[in-house]
Amino acid sequence: MAIRKVITINQDIEFLRKVSKPVTSFGSSLNTLLDDMWDTLEKYNGAGLSAVQIGVLKRVFIINIKENIEFINPEILEISQLEKKEMEGCLSVPKEYHKINRPTWVKVRAQDRNGKTFERIFKGYQARAICHENDHLDGKLYIDLLTKEDEKK
Repeated sequence: MAIRKVITINQDIEFLRKVSKPVTSFGSSLNTLLDDMWDTLEKYNGAGLSAVQIGVLKRVFIINIKENIEFINPEILEISQLEKKEMEGCLSVPKEYHKINRPTWVKVRAQDRNGKTFERIFKGYQARAICHENDHLDGKLYIDLLTKEDEKK
């Protein structure tokens, strides 16, 4: 287990804009990646972390809100029509915080580190973090969701 360097927009925004590839192999290298991600998240005191943020273009992210959850090859199946605007930050966008609209709940299908598929509904801050981290896997940053009005504040 090791702490990995988090890529920031100041260092390599082009890499952060890349789309991550599905995980096809479940085993020791995936376990090492996930363990390193947990160590890195703890070091930086974050709520979530995607593999792309530490230089790995795999569809993997973790969140640490109420519980530790690992998401491999996640798919957002449903989202609430109701949204809530709350503050967000990002380890890859240091020292910036903005109010962002996100759905109040999401239904997700993903795999765990052993390849077992799960499906769950997440609400509140967990849903927000899942949307945030899932966006990373598609090369999107939360600051992309800012409106012109938000940027002036």
